Amino acid sequence: MQNRSPSAASASASPTAAAAMAPGVGGVEPAVTLDQVPRWSDPDQRISSLSPTAAGSETQSSSFLSFSDPLTGDDAAAGPGGRGASRFPVDHEINSKIYLWRGHPWNLEVDAVVNSTNEGGCRTGMAKMTNAYDLPARKVIHTVGPKYAVKYHTAAENALSHCYRSCLELLIENGLESIATGCIYTEAKNYPREPAAHVAIRTVRRFLEKQKDKITAIVFCTTSSPDTEIYKRLLPLYFPRDKPEEEIAALKLPADVGDENGETVIDERKIRIKPLPAGAANSKTPIPALADIPLPDSGLTRRRNSFKLDSYLDPAFMSIIKDPDLRRKEQWEKSAQAHKGLNLANLLGFGDLGSPPLSAAEEYSLHSRYLAKANSMNLSDIAEMKIIYRGGVDSEGRAVMVVVGAHFLLRCLDLERFVLYVAKEFEPLIQKPYSIVYFHSAASLQPQPDLGFMKRLQQILGRKHQKNLHAIYVLHPTLGLRTAILAMQLFVDGEVWKKVVYVDRLVQLFRYVPREQLTIPDFVFQHDLEVNGGKGIIVDPRTKHVYQRPSG
Repeated sequence: MQNRSPSAASASASPTAAAAMAPGVGGVEPAVTLDQVPRWSDPDQRISSLSPTAAGSETQSSSFLSFSDPLTGDDAAAGPGGRGASRFPVDHEINSKIYLWRGHPWNLEVDAVVNSTNEGGCRTGMAKMTNAYDLPARKVIHTVGPKYAVKYHTAAENALSHCYRSCLELLIENGLESIATGCIYTEAKNYPREPAAHVAIRTVRRFLEKQKDKITAIVFCTTSSPDTEIYKRLLPLYFPRDKPEEEIAALKLPADVGDENGETVIDERKIRIKPLPAGAANSKTPIPALADIPLPDSGLTRRRNSFKLDSYLDPAFMSIIKDPDLRRKEQWEKSAQAHKGLNLANLLGFGDLGSPPLSAAEEYSLHSRYLAKANSMNLSDIAEMKIIYRGGVDSEGRAVMVVVGAHFLLRCLDLERFVLYVAKEFEPLIQKPYSIVYFHSAASLQPQPDLGFMKRLQQILGRKHQKNLHAIYVLHPTLGLRTAILAMQLFVDGEVWKKVVYVDRLVQLFRYVPREQLTIPDFVFQHDLEVNGGKGIIVDPRTKHVYQRPSG
């Protein structure tokens, strides 16, 4: 979202430039005081953000239904303290300082407003302050938001967090107490809206936990309906107003909510310091002071026996874990060595599977990055190819995803965009048990992706896909496909690919998924007729009526 706001250069150069560029200044719209802005803890805000249906069929938790952690199951502990523990407990004093305003910050009568800019003499993630001149606010704080790329997701997330924290720190340093900020991310920089809102809200929450006595008001300003709805849904997660909201938030918060400042935690780069050995901790012999430690003599010979410091130090006391790049390299080497000499998948022509398996946290991070990028892109060209699309439900009420193998035109398909589309389309389904129907009809004429691609796709879909997938119904399998699936059971994921159910005829498929729940291409009916000797399911080309041709 591109903010219409004064740049740092214009704000510092001309007293009237800022006012000219700010909507509502100069008599067009009057200044808005904080008394006119909805406070997050107000009762009417509670109704709008947690609104049950008129029939009462939904509880107050309905607004949280879209927030499920892809990494943990429904019955898993939500936070470090268990299922009922909240990482963001109710704090009425903090809640009283939060406001949500639909409109630009330039009309608000506060101590400072935040201007997200691409210029202004400060680096990405940093902030600087200028006079506000004719704006209702006293000061303008300029900050430069990060550019977003999936590859550098963590860096962008932490840079965005630093933008908000730098603005708040600058506010306090100048003795100011109230601030209004729009969404610092911009569409021009490709930052997805909802992940950015998570960063903004949790960073503000963590800052207020430490500095709430120095700030009287923080106003989140939104200028579009999508942003407003996102903030209304996310604010209860980080600023719960009562115990029911806190309990719901504990279950629905993302797995990674950052450190004490709201920044993303990278476990690989933590320094781990172990305590002194138990024997040393209980010893009555005092540890010598620094002044008592002898210096090396002129011959560079250490007089180590003159004190007992060595007995108190564990070699692991000041150790850190291996460099993450080195550790990843070792993982690749181990994986490559495991496949060396007998890479059966490669020998069979199914592709190289030398990449190492991912941990649960790595899979969750990969899934989140792809999903965020997919939600920010227009993938209508992939949708029009009808490779995958939603069906109805199977015979037991599970949602169904349909995959048409013959539409998978590998030679003219952008695989990266296809993977992004898969991640986006599968996301609503994989939260609950679901099934896949795969039409292999006539697909043997098209080149198929190798097992390396299939393994990567499964890693991106994540463990919820693995857990909640009920079955893969494969219609019209060939010997080559059966061999490929056997290879996937052996080399990719036995748990998932052992759920395959081979179906030779459409009439058999309809036992698992009713006909009316599927949109089936006409060539599938024709193929069913051919492979079953004229005894398959056929469709009338004029009426689209489906019936089974009798045998004989």
